Amino acid sequence: MALTQMQIIQSLGEAMSWFEREITWGVPPTELRHLIGRIGELYAALITNGQMASEVNQQGYDVVSADGERVSVKTTAMMGASGHIAFNPNTLQFVDRVIVLKVNTEEMQIETLLNEETDKAKTFMRESSGNSGKLIISLSRLLNTNKLKKDVSTVNTVHKAPYTIKELENGTIEVYKGANHITPAKPILREVAEQLNLSILNSNGNPFNTRQLGSLIIRTLKAK
Repeated sequence: MALTQMQIIQSLGEAMSWFEREITWGVPPTELRHLIGRIGELYAALITNGQMASEVNQQGYDVVSADGERVSVKTTAMMGASGHIAFNPNTLQFVDRVIVLKVNTEEMQIETLLNEETDKAKTFMRESSGNSGKLIISLSRLLNTNKLKKDVSTVNTVHKAPYTIKELENGTIEVYKGANHITPAKPILREVAEQLNLSILNSNGNPFNTRQLGSLIIRTLKAK
């Protein structure tokens, strides 16, 4: 039975809440692969106005878009630029579009690293150096490509020696020490919050994500 768009939205919200709860409890993302995969498929169905594939392990693809495109969805929670996404070359012939997503565990949001027709997506792929016969896309290439595409303005800048904290127009929080961009930002933000006597927990007792904590710090420093 096909899910309605509302049911997809509800399922995605529940899956994200479950994922955030597990991460808060200290469960590493590597132990949540099935949940991460489900989140990615639901999100891809949502943004394509489509449906999950009708059969479990449908050959090569996971979602069918509203336009009838067969979509292969790959989802990762790796935060660095190392690692890669693997594809089976024998099933790519059944795929019309490739979507690669990242669940950002700091922001608790889903980021699109690649959304291209299969022929274009193949230009990002190379053969694995092992004997697996897989085609792979390195995360560093996707992250660098997306970085080049973005020209996001800074809307807020505050200073708390020795750090500079910036809020971009898309809500991203960046922390610098001199000219050095520090990642991840959350440990520094927690350090600054402690100096400002700010709680790092929200009203439900859960830790603020990077954007929430960064925005709180910026508002506090601007008010001083």
